[in-house]
Amino acid sequence: MRSLIILIALVLMTGCTGLPKNVVPVAEFDGERYLGTWYEIARLDHRFERGLSNVTATYSPREDGGLVVQNRGYSTKKGEWQDATGKAYFVGDKTTGHLKVSFFGPFYGSYAVFELDKEDYQYAFISGNTTKYLWLLSRTPELSSDTMEKFKSKASALGFDTNALIMVNHDPVGE
Repeated sequence: MRSLIILIALVLMTGCTGLPKNVVPVAEFDGERYLGTWYEIARLDHRFERGLSNVTATYSPREDGGLVVQNRGYSTKKGEWQDATGKAYFVGDKTTGHLKVSFFGPFYGSYAVFELDKEDYQYAFISGNTTKYLWLLSRTPELSSDTMEKFKSKASALGFDTNALIMVNHDPVGE
């Protein structure tokens, strides 16, 4: 019985770092260039960001070699900013865009960069461990229609429901 409990605990702690079928993280990923603030342009709905606008993710180095992940968004319903701070670590080598991210203790979720502007690091397509998690990030609050179409086309071909995408509003709101 003890072995079964340990096996279940291990599955729960590591089971969410997989990848959806056919999603391949980018190679030649440069974690240093990825640091800084990214604007969330589009996402699939999920409870931990529901109702948020002006969403950003800021990445900075941790002393232990991982990354600090600071997510921030504005809740119009509550009339206030909401913040969540987590940690991220590379799943394999540091040149592959596949990380595991945790905002809740020992539980990690997959963070796979499956498309990236490798020249200037201006946009990134992100997946979770299933096709229910999808994000489009940009260094600016607006993105070209060409990049948006590329995102929708590639994500759709990989099995993501791009008809359900939420376009994130980035209007100025008070601090």
